Amino acid sequence: MTQEPSPISPTTDRELTRTATGRQVDGRVPGLVAAVGRHGKLLWHNGIGVADLDDQSVDLGADTHFQVASNTKTFTAVMVMQLRDEGRLTLDDTVDQHLPETQHPRVTLRQLLSHTTGMQREPVGDVWDTLEFPDRAGLVTGWNDAERVLRPHTTWHYSNLGYAVLGEIIARLDGREWGESLRARLLDPLGLRRTALRPSSPVAGAYYVPPFSDVPVTEPRVDKQATASAGAIWSTATDMAAWHGFLAAPDPSVLAPATLEEMCQPQIVGDTTGWSFAWGLGLELARRDGRTWVGHTGGLPGSVSGVFTERSSGTTGIILMNATNAPDPRAAALDLASYVLEHDPEPLTPWTPGTEQPAELVPLTGRWWSEGQGFTFVIRDGGLEARIDGLPAARPSSRFERVEDDVYRTVAGREKGELLRVARHSDGSVRQLLWATYRFTREPLAFGVPVEQH
Repeated sequence: MTQEPSPISPTTDRELTRTATGRQVDGRVPGLVAAVGRHGKLLWHNGIGVADLDDQSVDLGADTHFQVASNTKTFTAVMVMQLRDEGRLTLDDTVDQHLPETQHPRVTLRQLLSHTTGMQREPVGDVWDTLEFPDRAGLVTGWNDAERVLRPHTTWHYSNLGYAVLGEIIARLDGREWGESLRARLLDPLGLRRTALRPSSPVAGAYYVPPFSDVPVTEPRVDKQATASAGAIWSTATDMAAWHGFLAAPDPSVLAPATLEEMCQPQIVGDTTGWSFAWGLGLELARRDGRTWVGHTGGLPGSVSGVFTERSSGTTGIILMNATNAPDPRAAALDLASYVLEHDPEPLTPWTPGTEQPAELVPLTGRWWSEGQGFTFVIRDGGLEARIDGLPAARPSSRFERVEDDVYRTVAGREKGELLRVARHSDGSVRQLLWATYRFTREPLAFGVPVEQH
């Protein structure tokens, strides 16, 4: 085991190490790196086992290279959204609009991002038997030959083929290889120096431990070729923490925060029995103990990974393992990060007084009623906010921005996007509010009862 000093408590350190070691033991994983990040920086990490069975001097730590496999898809999805924000595509574009030689009409980019195309999972050619993946020309030909196994957007159906096609669309729009776009658009701007399409020392090995033996077998390295955008990235715990710091609070010069928020909106439920995870636009949305985590898992021969972040706290759980037979990476990552959130949370930020109270907002504050429900409107940081009675503390207040006199737009929380209008008496005093056309009055009233009667 290798470990650096950690800013978390000794008790948390001990429990995280115990949890990670349990995963390594139960999964019979030759080596893993477990880590927890906060706001893009590693808070804790530990390397357990051995990185390379042939050279046990290879470091197993925060900067050891692992194949993060399908975690690559989160990068690809962000690149698609960058192109959307640049006006070079829309999410309702179809594949044949960008790859005119392709067939399968009406397959949209939104469906590709959310795994709802109904297209087959893998490129044609039994790629996981032969371990031979198509080049760019073969990818397009294979797309035409591929089967649409399900009706679109009727169920979640994971498709590496779909993300390979997204990579080809990015490459054509940018006029360069997908990997070049990856570096120019994301890796260099975000300083992800140890994230690449090729490994560099120290590098974790790749192993399979047979069920009836404890002697690992070395797994082959896979050249993903034109399917690189679906799962070819190598990275480290340090860089994946930084990447997820971006997914929690994006740099606006790289991706608009509103766009990242859009990516985190559920497009389809992946687990229709337990409702434990859904899919956004390129991001898996996992539910655990009332919290939503965004991220992805990844798996290639001899390499399994999971990285998930609770965005409001910027807390990230990371597990990188050098074995095909590794335990559930999503559960492992969530175990680590959830423990930190429960037992070693970030210190509370002290409350600070506001500095302005716009005169036009003062008559709108206080208690209002609509449909028998109570609401409280307040001024915070110079703006108007509202909360319905009983709203859990973790849920955001509605926030409003002024459009014109007596008209405000809801920009966050309940009824986001809807208008709030102020109706006045003839003397100019506030008579009622109309929010998304629903009436808000100072006293609880039934529908249709005029305010003037009270």
